[in-house]
Amino acid sequence: MSRDLKIPGERHPEKAHRPDQEQPKKPAWIRVKAPTSEGYKTTRDTLRSNRLVTVCEEAGCPNVGECWSAGHATMMIMGDICTRGCSFCNIATGKPDTLDAFEPGRVAQAVATLGLKHVVVTSVDRDDLADGGAEHFAATIRAIRHRAPGTTIEVLTPDFLKCGPEALETVVAARPDVFNHNLETVPGLYPTVRPGARYFASLRLLQRAKELDPGLFTKSGIMVGLGEDAQGVRQVMDDLRAADVDFLTIGQYLQPTPKHHRVDRFVTPEEFKGYEGAAYGKGFLMVSATPLTRSSYHAGDDFARLRAARQAKLGQA
Repeated sequence: MSRDLKIPGERHPEKAHRPDQEQPKKPAWIRVKAPTSEGYKTTRDTLRSNRLVTVCEEAGCPNVGECWSAGHATMMIMGDICTRGCSFCNIATGKPDTLDAFEPGRVAQAVATLGLKHVVVTSVDRDDLADGGAEHFAATIRAIRHRAPGTTIEVLTPDFLKCGPEALETVVAARPDVFNHNLETVPGLYPTVRPGARYFASLRLLQRAKELDPGLFTKSGIMVGLGEDAQGVRQVMDDLRAADVDFLTIGQYLQPTPKHHRVDRFVTPEEFKGYEGAAYGKGFLMVSATPLTRSSYHAGDDFARLRAARQAKLGQA
């Protein structure tokens, strides 16, 4: 019998035994309105008709109403079941299905139908695959280039931790415009927040992507409110700049269910502003640091600003 991913115990079997964590009341600056616009419905229907999964829904993003109303969506390829069980994440955990060879074409069709100027393509972790799904990413990039040649492409990839170096090489060789991989949190919280990953392996992945293609924009993000301190956040900034990462996103962690990692605290908008200033001071070309910031939030507009910032920097050199 197949799993019902709408039932929390079946969606997150690895979390079912955990005690409930109290979910604090959200402050006013976190609350968003329920989506009702016609644009939202059009985007939803396009995705449904192409049988596509989005991280917007699977991860319970608070910005889904705003983004879908504007016709923006983050495509999640390789299924909706992840081989990892990160304590912060709302994507289902378990054994994924086999890859769908026709999925890259359906993603490209949706991108063309929605008229996207910029698209973000992400995925679940696929530790069951020898290449971690790298060739599927590359095929999706190629399909979008063919079907929507004017669209810029951002990939938000897994860490390819159990793969050889050729996995990353395959993705970079397909020439995305932006290579994104999220560190998610400070290194000291990895054992409880991101137990299947390794901080310095993720950092090296970002560094190596830029080494493989110096013209590639690289990007990473973290959540705050998990139990980190400001010094730890600034150390992550330094580590990312040492890896020549261009773009940093910082957003508030929100607890999907009582079984997930607890919210340590809600970081104030003023603190986010301080992080933004510190990050620009350290040399990032682009920074998005607000309570509702997510990796793909306003990604198209941010990409245009990112490209302009590099051009301005080169003009000053």
